[in-house]
Amino acid sequence: MAITEQEFAHAEKRAQAHRQAGYAVAARYVRRTSRVVVKLDTDVQISFPTHLAEGLAGASPDDLSVIEISPSGLGLHWPKLDADLYVPGLLAGQFGSKRWMGAHLGAAGGRVRSRAKAVSSRENGHKGGRPRKVV
Repeated sequence: MAITEQEFAHAEKRAQAHRQAGYAVAARYVRRTSRVVVKLDTDVQISFPTHLAEGLAGASPDDLSVIEISPSGLGLHWPKLDADLYVPGLLAGQFGSKRWMGAHLGAAGGRVRSRAKAVSSRENGHKGGRPRKVV
C-alpha cells in the first residue's frame, strides 16, 4: 500500500499540530525514585512512576534506562521492553492503550478501601454474605 503525497502532507500537518503542545527533547530513568523524567522543548519536565505505564511495570532498571525518543519527539520507546508511550498522551495522563487503562482503572476502583466499605462488608458477612440474585 503506497502513501500518496496528499496523505503524507496531511500526516505532517497533524504531527506539527501535536508538537505545538510540547515534544520530548530528553528522557531518562531515575533509579532512586523509579520514575521516568521527560524534558519537553518548552523546558517543562514531567515525571511518572514506571509502575503506572503499560509495558514498564516490573521491568529491570537496566531495561528502563535505555529510552529512545522518536524523531518527531512525540514518542518514547524502550527497545529492550518493546514498549512505547505517546508524549501527548502522557501530558493528558494516559499511560497506555485504552484497553490497558480501562483494565487498570477498573481494578483500582474495585480496590478502594474506606471505613464505610469495611463496615458494610462486615455487616453483610454477619447476615450470611451478599444476597443471591433473584432471576
